Amino acid sequence: MEMNTLFEKRRSIRKFQPDKPVTREQLDRLLKAAMLAPSACNTRPWEFLAITKREMLDKIAEIHPYAKMCETATAAIVVVALPQTKEKPEGYFPQDCGAATENILLEAAGIGLGACWCGVYPREERMVSIRGLFNIQEPKIPFNIIAIGTPDEAPGQRGFFEAAKVTYID
Repeated sequence: MEMNTLFEKRRSIRKFQPDKPVTREQLDRLLKAAMLAPSACNTRPWEFLAITKREMLDKIAEIHPYAKMCETATAAIVVVALPQTKEKPEGYFPQDCGAATENILLEAAGIGLGACWCGVYPREERMVSIRGLFNIQEPKIPFNIIAIGTPDEAPGQRGFFEAAKVTYID
């Protein structure tokens, strides 16, 4: 089964070219892709912080134990979950924000950028530090951080198809 898609092209990039800034137009494309993600009953339980300020990227790298790549990234997006939607159903924000995040990662790969998803939720210490850094008020939840930039590495593909993990019900 041969595929040549963004799914195969996408990689977690942890080293970026710091002299090549992500443009506002590129960020807008990533955010548009995020907002095209499916969500339960179209509740769209998300907001986004688009960060290009070097000082803030460096602070993310300091306070998040797995976001050191923000030291060379030229942008980041913080996905902020809105867990208390006014409509039903409630409680689906992790799936919805995950779908929005994957759309960002795929769009980044499609336009020649690299990205890396760094989890924040459900780790309480990470939520507290990122909430404090960006003044994210409860009940909003800092869901994750996506480091973005022009890749300065080309890691190999890590995912693969495992037929043993599939049960076909015909």
